[in-house]
Amino acid sequence: MNNFKELIVWQKSVEFVVEIYQITNNFPESERFNLISQMQRSGTSIPSNISEGAGRKSSALFKNFLTIALGSSYEIETQLIISKKLNFINEAKYNDLVSDINEIQRMILGLYNSL
Repeated sequence: MNNFKELIVWQKSVEFVVEIYQITNNFPESERFNLISQMQRSGTSIPSNISEGAGRKSSALFKNFLTIALGSSYEIETQLIISKKLNFINEAKYNDLVSDINEIQRMILGLYNSL
């Protein structure tokens, strides 16, 4: 699998991380090197690992990168929970983002199981 850009899960995860960058722009400046940085890095890790895995020569290696992407998705889901509890994001935005990341998680697992 070389053309990772055709993978819908990759496309959706790129859209998701763009949204993460947009919402974290509204977080307090005091979070720049804490929650903002962590959310942007874990969000970016999802499509990055999908694309890196897609470029590998075997399904086993691709599956390894998908598990890393999945781990990052759970990490950012936790960070969304923390952000909501700190009132950095409202309930509606939280629900939208959690719905998006849960869909991405299901897609990663589906791709993993198809390999």
